[in-house]
Amino acid sequence: MGVDASPTAPLGQMLLVLNNAHAPELSRLEPERLQHLVKQAFLARRIGNLDAFILALDQDARYDSPNFLWFRVRYPRFVYVDRVVVASSARERGCARRLYLDLFEHAVRAGHDRIVCEVNTRPPNPESDAFHAALGFVEVGSASIHNDRKTVRYLSRALRALTASSTASTHG
Repeated sequence: MGVDASPTAPLGQMLLVLNNAHAPELSRLEPERLQHLVKQAFLARRIGNLDAFILALDQDARYDSPNFLWFRVRYPRFVYVDRVVVASSARERGCARRLYLDLFEHAVRAGHDRIVCEVNTRPPNPESDAFHAALGFVEVGSASIHNDRKTVRYLSRALRALTASSTASTHG
C-alpha cells in the first residue's frame, strides 16, 4: 500500500493527476514537489490502483508549507496530514476513513499522540469539515494564507484517547 511518486512512473503520474484534480482543496503539485513530499512522508499510502491516497509528515520533515509550519511552531511532536484525496469513482466506500485509521495506528506505534491537519474555510470544504469532526478532530486555530486567497481552520486529534474498542467501533 506504499506510494511510488516518481514523476516518470505510471503510479506517480496518476497520483499527480488525482491530486491536481482536487487542487482547490489540496493545492496543485508539480512532479518534483510530489516526489519530495513522498520522500519526506511519515506515511504515504494508497488504496487500490489509485482510488485514494494519503500523505502525512511528522514534525521533522523538511517542508515549507505555511500550514505545516504553523503546527511546527506550536507542537514539539505531531503527524501532519498534508493531503488525503479520494477519486470520485471511489467516494462513499470508506476509503478516507480507512486511510486515517491506518495513519492513527501507525502514529500510535511510532509514539505520537497527535494528528493535525487543516481544512479550507475559504474556499469552503464542508465535506472535509464533517468528515474530520466525525473522526474527533477539533479546531485549534485558523489563518489566512497565500496572500489572503485562502483561509483555513487548523484541526487536531489526540491519539491518547484511541483505544482498541474505539478503533474496533470505527472499522464498522
